[in-house]
Amino acid sequence: MSFFRSVRSVLPAGLLLLCLSTVVRPQTTLQQIQLAVPRDTPIRIALSSRVRIWREGIPLTGKVTETVYAFDQPVIPVGSEVRGHVTRVAPVSKMRRAMALADADFSPARAYTVMFDTLILSDGRHIPLVTTVAPGTEEVVHLVSGSEHAAAKAKEKEKEKKSAAAQFANREKQEVKDKYHQAVAQIKLPGRMHRVKQFLLAQLPYRRQYLETGTRFDADLVEPLDFGSTTRLPEQLNSMGTNLGTELAPASTVNARLSGEISSATAHRGTPIEAVITVPVFNAQHQLVLAANSRISGEVTHAKPAGKLHHNGELRVVFERVVTPEGVTQTVRGNLEGVQVDRAANLNLDDEGGARVSDSKSRYLSTGLAIGIAFAAARPESDSGAPDGVVDPATKTAAGGSGFKLVGAVVSLAARSKVFSSVLGVYGASMSVYTHFLSRGRDVVLPKDTALEIVLGDHHRAVGGTAGR
Repeated sequence: MSFFRSVRSVLPAGLLLLCLSTVVRPQTTLQQIQLAVPRDTPIRIALSSRVRIWREGIPLTGKVTETVYAFDQPVIPVGSEVRGHVTRVAPVSKMRRAMALADADFSPARAYTVMFDTLILSDGRHIPLVTTVAPGTEEVVHLVSGSEHAAAKAKEKEKEKKSAAAQFANREKQEVKDKYHQAVAQIKLPGRMHRVKQFLLAQLPYRRQYLETGTRFDADLVEPLDFGSTTRLPEQLNSMGTNLGTELAPASTVNARLSGEISSATAHRGTPIEAVITVPVFNAQHQLVLAANSRISGEVTHAKPAGKLHHNGELRVVFERVVTPEGVTQTVRGNLEGVQVDRAANLNLDDEGGARVSDSKSRYLSTGLAIGIAFAAARPESDSGAPDGVVDPATKTAAGGSGFKLVGAVVSLAARSKVFSSVLGVYGASMSVYTHFLSRGRDVVLPKDTALEIVLGDHHRAVGGTAGR
């Protein structure tokens, strides 16, 4: 008490009260968080309308199909408009044109490059972009692990997210809106009759080249984007850098993108693999556990390259470490649960998340049909009572189409040579057998920026890192 009496005799009463309140009730310090989207981050875009590829400068307009996050905030929401243009249309080489002519294709597709340079947010802001854009993909499919458990878990997780969106903050609402099928719904995709029409046009020897509505692009940022800053209370960040095993529920799923291409042709057991987490992860108390742009890495556990006689490749990976933007490293056990790929890749995921290329069973039917047409075209007509050397129009048309599509069908029908029609039929059957059964198989290729869903299993204590907050 003598200490307080001496202090009171020196300090005014108001100043003394202020000092005591500061000692008794410490102030809560808000932490400043920078909202920046780093370079190499992809903006996923779907074209809003059909565009003909024939010269440089053709304008492009698309919609963002997946929200881009900075730390734990959505900064580029789904549906934002993106504008760009065609920057180059490459000429067709003489060799490639000759190969196309051999297949009765007089207008082979030309390679092109595009660039997206303007982002328009919902509030009307125009943000300039500098991007590098990967080739477009006309049809993207979402593959999930083949087990019934994984499918049921995906449905349950979807219901949980929708319920959370109705009860909690805008972060959870934005996460629900970020679902792939909702983003695709914003683009009016071509109908069935349009697809049938395009298939028939593809059989013509000459046709124009288009980018169809809904064609997907990954536009990687060459320069980072700055969206200012925000503040967080310390208790909102307490779960960051802590043990994932205690913060996350078992079998939690994180969304990520590949940092680099991985292929069964070049990978081997132990090849490193890394992905960037694209959607922030929260615990049951809605505290941030993993911020966007955290990195999850691992290695290839099995790689089988494609081989002769149409043996396709296989690839299996496991994720073992998570590194937060603050430098905290934790060991985890993660496997692929889902992946978004080009439908033409013909990939499948097995029960444990292993990827492999599958062949359509229709190859047996198409090859058998081609062989049957070849036999019909070569069969002596005397067997059916017709004079030798004459082939019926239907068989001539089918034999020509089997060998050289529409051009072959027309030429074969116009020709009066049984030998010519037979040769076209045999050529078509031989190419079908070679393509479907004798040629080299296809490798599993997951390109850079491939969207992944990784299910986390066993968690362990943090190693080799310290919090940087």
